[in-house]
Amino acid sequence: MAPIRIALVNDYEVVGKGLAAMLRGYQDTFEIVELDAGTVPSTQVDLSLYDTFAAAAGDRDEVKALAHNPLAGRVVVYSWDLDEQLVARALANGAAGYVSKGLPARELVAALLAVHRGEGPVHAVPEGAPAATIGDWPGREEGLTQREAEILALITQGLSNAEIVERTHLSINSIKSYIRSCYRRIGVTNRSNAILWGVEHGFRPDHARHVPNTVSDRR
Repeated sequence: MAPIRIALVNDYEVVGKGLAAMLRGYQDTFEIVELDAGTVPSTQVDLSLYDTFAAAAGDRDEVKALAHNPLAGRVVVYSWDLDEQLVARALANGAAGYVSKGLPARELVAALLAVHRGEGPVHAVPEGAPAATIGDWPGREEGLTQREAEILALITQGLSNAEIVERTHLSINSIKSYIRSCYRRIGVTNRSNAILWGVEHGFRPDHARHVPNTVSDRR
């Protein structure tokens, strides 16, 4: 059986490459045909994995537009936030699946296969099981968690705290807590310096297309 063709959709190159690296051990199952940054698939794929890192959630127009793109195949939202209402709105937008970012690679693969078969659209971390920390993101080498990095990326994009709340569906207190811990990790004390640090460390979205031939191809 031919490998399932996947486009990885996210504005940050390092995030897409991290996902590609996770799937490297499954080349008989998946072929990464595009690493999209700020774009949508330009060639026919079977699945489009939409990573919500520092991006619009699955209930927004971006996912609806992707789901209506005939080249995109089945759209899978890949997110930390599995709020039932958010998931329901993403599926209503046309997403065929909604997968937790806390799943380890083997379970992520199983979830993608299930969505490709049209089975079980929602795949969460089982209750009581620890969430995995997988993939890659800007600032990981500097010690930032995925959540801290996402908040810093949104700050670097120029979003206010209120806009970050609206984008991430987190509470304002959670946002402020992530900002404080982020500042401590990167050694800054205010938003202006955090933005400067973010610009210097790859927290601005990329806008380039990378088309590897296989999962193992890396630039």
